[in-house]
Amino acid sequence: MQEKKDRPIGIFDSGIGGLTVAQAIINVLPNERLVYFGDTAHLPYGDKSTAAIQAYAVKICDLLIRQQCKVILIACNSASAAAYELVKEYVGSKAKVLNVIDPIVQYIGRTYPNKTIGLIGTKQTVNSNVYRKKVDELDRNIELKSLATPLLAAMIEEGFFNESISESVINAYLSDQHLQGTEALILGCTHYPLIKKQIEKYYEGKVDVLDASQIVAQHVKEYLEQHNLASDSPKGDHTFYVSDFTRSFEESTRIFFKRKVQLEHYPLWE
Repeated sequence: MQEKKDRPIGIFDSGIGGLTVAQAIINVLPNERLVYFGDTAHLPYGDKSTAAIQAYAVKICDLLIRQQCKVILIACNSASAAAYELVKEYVGSKAKVLNVIDPIVQYIGRTYPNKTIGLIGTKQTVNSNVYRKKVDELDRNIELKSLATPLLAAMIEEGFFNESISESVINAYLSDQHLQGTEALILGCTHYPLIKKQIEKYYEGKVDVLDASQIVAQHVKEYLEQHNLASDSPKGDHTFYVSDFTRSFEESTRIFFKRKVQLEHYPLWE
């Protein structure tokens, strides 16, 4: 019987954007083995209904539970908003379920009381108002200004970043009046760490740009240590599943994960 701390961490996302979170987790937890699932057949989740996202999430969790994951991290903001409570109930005691929204909200509460904070993300994330509700619940007098930036994820997936096209799109969004007067900006989508440098360049150091992947990775590390679930020694190769395999995803994984990985095709519905 495998000791619980030796089991892998499960991570799932609508596609490969969550690999930025996986990469950040490996940086702070080099002994952990990851089982990653990218639901590439159904991306983007940002324009799907809540019911659809919940159905996908439950199917994915079946696989991650079969893989004996000790923790399941919902690495997608849209899925964290739509399916976290349901997944937690569905998984029960088989694994601990974490999401990417709560760690960021806690960090904001600790670091920016009485301040104005900006948020950029998909339409689903921004329109769900989940960040605003959770920030208001903190009762720390934080004003949240949100802007949906739907072009950014698609642009990054196509490899447009760190060049003039992406700079024009980023500058057009960040100059929007909805984001004026903020002291920090939450990158509320797992794709956005890849354009963090360009966003910082726009703000010239006047606004803190918060890389959610690093905040989430730190949260996972603290969680494992607090619950005595952290692995003591390296545990072998990571596994990467996608629900729909295309060559372009394989190439994009290199961009998000900073190294080549072997993708395994695992259709959710046969």
